Amino acid sequence: MTQPSIPSTAARLTAVRPTAARSAGRDGGYSELATQVREAGLLRRRYGYYWTKLILVPVVTAAMIVAFVLIGNSWWQLVTAVVFAFVFTQIAFLGHDAAHRQIFRSGRWNDWISLIVGDLFVGMSYGWWQHKHTRHHANPNQVGADPDIELPVISFTAAQVEAKRSRPLRWLIGHQGWFFFPILLLEGLSLHASSVRRVFAHGVLRRRAVEISFLAIRIIGYLTLVLLVLPPGKAAAFLGVQLGLFGFYMGMSFAPNHKGMPLVPHDMKLDFLRRQVLMSRNIRGGRTIDFLMGGLNYQIEHHLFPSMPRPHLRRAAPMIRAFCDANGTRYTETTLLHSYAIVTRHINQVGLGDKDPFACPLLELREVASTTE
Repeated sequence: MTQPSIPSTAARLTAVRPTAARSAGRDGGYSELATQVREAGLLRRRYGYYWTKLILVPVVTAAMIVAFVLIGNSWWQLVTAVVFAFVFTQIAFLGHDAAHRQIFRSGRWNDWISLIVGDLFVGMSYGWWQHKHTRHHANPNQVGADPDIELPVISFTAAQVEAKRSRPLRWLIGHQGWFFFPILLLEGLSLHASSVRRVFAHGVLRRRAVEISFLAIRIIGYLTLVLLVLPPGKAAAFLGVQLGLFGFYMGMSFAPNHKGMPLVPHDMKLDFLRRQVLMSRNIRGGRTIDFLMGGLNYQIEHHLFPSMPRPHLRRAAPMIRAFCDANGTRYTETTLLHSYAIVTRHINQVGLGDKDPFACPLLELREVASTTE
């Protein structure tokens, strides 16, 4: 099922048929779907695919460092900065896969790959990201539970708008959707800063010493390399381009997946299948989109089966879409550009005071929720 245009509030989320909801069982039919997916072999490991990527990480990174040194003191390094931003984001996608146990059966192996890839090569704390991302997967778009809709600058709920509203900021909040994407240029710096704060903060953090060591090597070593090769002015320009585009690329890959989808009240309970499907959006496209978005374009499949290896997501999509259609669960899919339009419109509507923009039809969803209790 596709969405050719931005739907109205009344039709925004699920047109869940009560009979289908009741017949699907307490888990919304997830057990049946999981059996189909497992029997199709879509949860088996793809060692060749991932070992190839893991080998390419140090090889490509080393090649980029050599190229950076050979180019030397030149404004052509701004082109190099663009390539670094792209490579670091692609490596971050691989760390995301490892954190979801997609690469190896062993949790320990996946953890170490996440630490090496995330902390040492990208400069992003695995422990910080895992804590935040796990909460998101457990409660996508749920008010008060999903950290991805609790941002300090952009408001995603009416309550957040009211908390920030003041006369000087009123116009900015009302047009916040137009600022969302430019703000992503600061996301790269924010990711590094959040990682450093997390590893030095109080609280439980497994392998804290390892994370501190890896982050120190990555961040200090990278800055030292840049300053040894480039004078301060060019170094600042290089870092600005690299960090800005890294954050922008990361944000543009994650934003289409849930932003502008329905928000779930804090006290509402839903079965697992509908909780994941109804709050997620897939992005249509070929293998180029698959590569550029690191598999995040199959957000519905990823949320239903987080440990499914990335190459299998494309094969799983038709099966899961057909299952959702047969069970009366809306499966949202659109183009990349249209998803950005939805995100912009949604955030602007929130800022303009729409009390329940793109919200779930509460009566329908509460009826579905009641079947799970």
